[in-house]
Amino acid sequence: MLNENFTYVAVAIAGLGGLSYLFYTISGKVKPNKITYLLWAIAPLVAFFAEIQQGVGIQSLLTFIVGFLPLLIFIASFFNKKSEWHVTKFDLICGALSVAGIVFWFITKVGNIAITFSILADGLAALPTLIKAYRYPDTEKGWTYLTNSISSTITIMTLKTFTYASLAFPVYLFIISLLIYISVSFRLGKN
Repeated sequence: MLNENFTYVAVAIAGLGGLSYLFYTISGKVKPNKITYLLWAIAPLVAFFAEIQQGVGIQSLLTFIVGFLPLLIFIASFFNKKSEWHVTKFDLICGALSVAGIVFWFITKVGNIAITFSILADGLAALPTLIKAYRYPDTEKGWTYLTNSISSTITIMTLKTFTYASLAFPVYLFIISLLIYISVSFRLGKN
């Protein structure tokens, strides 16, 4: 196990990836899905507060940063028309289901249930971007998603005990980020 202070390294790596995506958004080099990025802000921030409630500790900072930076990216996507991605009916359905997951957390108010529904909500929000990355890899930058996978791995390696509350979101983040990274970098939909 790594010292828990390596969490700061993980947060810095995720922050670097997120800030680069923010720059790409502002410059019009990527086309973020607005629904995905709005919900990628909300779901992790809900999970972050649930993790705090469950006593996760500094490892919850990764969950915070992967919520806060998408909020900035969502806002930035309105300032550069080149970065606009057209929202589809599928995006809206995934978004509605994602919001339903967040509502279920508010109803239950139980930490682990909140984390579960946040992961479900985040995953549903990620689905349109995963499909977009597969079909249109030129609209994404794989680097950002790779940094999330690396930072998730580091965060997992800093855990002293493996509980659902401490492990669930970083494992999910590793998997979804890696899937998007592979889709973009290996241009799977273009082959």
